[in-house]
Amino acid sequence: MERKILVITYWSFSDALVQTYTLPYLRIIRDILPEGSKLYLVTLENKTFSNSEIEIEKGIFKISFAYIPFGLRAIFSWRNNISFLKKFIQEKNIDTIHTWCTPAGAIGYLLSKKTGVPLILDSYEPHAEPMVESGTWKKGGIAFRTLFQLEKKQTHHAKYLIGVVSGMNVYAQSKYNYSGDNFFTKPACIDLKQFNLSHRKNTLLLKKLNLDGKIVCVYAGKFGGLYLKKEAFQFFKKAFDHWGECFTVLLLTSTPHEEIYALCEGAGLPKENVRIEFVSHAEIQDYLGLGDFAFSAFKPVLSRRYCTPIKNGEYWALGLPVVITKNISEDSEIIAYSHTGVVLDNLSIPEMEKAVKEMDNLLDKNKNGKLSEEIYQLAVQHRNFTIAENVYGKIYGE
Repeated sequence: MERKILVITYWSFSDALVQTYTLPYLRIIRDILPEGSKLYLVTLENKTFSNSEIEIEKGIFKISFAYIPFGLRAIFSWRNNISFLKKFIQEKNIDTIHTWCTPAGAIGYLLSKKTGVPLILDSYEPHAEPMVESGTWKKGGIAFRTLFQLEKKQTHHAKYLIGVVSGMNVYAQSKYNYSGDNFFTKPACIDLKQFNLSHRKNTLLLKKLNLDGKIVCVYAGKFGGLYLKKEAFQFFKKAFDHWGECFTVLLLTSTPHEEIYALCEGAGLPKENVRIEFVSHAEIQDYLGLGDFAFSAFKPVLSRRYCTPIKNGEYWALGLPVVITKNISEDSEIIAYSHTGVVLDNLSIPEMEKAVKEMDNLLDKNKNGKLSEEIYQLAVQHRNFTIAENVYGKIYGE
């Protein structure tokens, strides 16, 4: 029997979180479902959006609304969106609401309560507490209080919970007073056909970016909020102090150049030793592969233990040793026990200096590429799409 599934995200269709963190899984689900089934993907757009369904590929359709950051204004705007989606669910005979992360889960919960359609929470991880821990929200603010309560409600209401780390069920028990046997674990998986060791040190790109013979630290992502900012550039400065002009930071980021250069100046890092590129996800593997090692910039706040960074898996798939803060997902522990990177116990300057020296030793060990092979196997073991196929098979293969 054909299935009709409404998939809700809180991201733009062009965002990497949809392109790499949602669509690959929808294809897996589509291939499990009976022929003729349809998945309707909801996205939020800053500019052009349309409530009309558009088929983006076989069996997967997109509808979109205007993006408004989660808060009071967004709550009011979502009244109309929820009314539209309630009608949409009824007209399309939607049999499952499948959401990505708890902000979208909050919308899914309200729709599920109104329609009686079962709810599945995917990429289930805390969002309200990390926003407070990063300084983005205040604990007494309406945004935190609203989302935290909705996280609790959606947890108790969902038919299935798909956490990004196994410890998320412990978090749910301690924070939401919930325990159940409907919990699955699925990390941020990586397409190993796109990310693998064949993309290491692309000769043309090395010449184009003048990185031949350089020790390259690569970082892909943002600065500020949930990510380190000043401390990241302090680390880059310590790496420059150690390796001198042989060292270059390759930043794959949308952060404006002026802001990057201001951070360089604040840390005393010469901007000549920084390359800034913003590339599409279709080609990012070749840029990541230019690195000798990678930097993971998540702030080591308590709740990050229950989240999953996509980029770490991509770094691993490209054989890159990673410098990471402690208690980030399960990744910090994996890196520590496998001796395939460096874990920062704190963000002090002496700890950063120590980490740079440890990374230098790892790079020396990796001259024959053996360490990169070992690191690639971390991606195979911990980020393989077969993990997702197994989880979705149990949920949708009934």
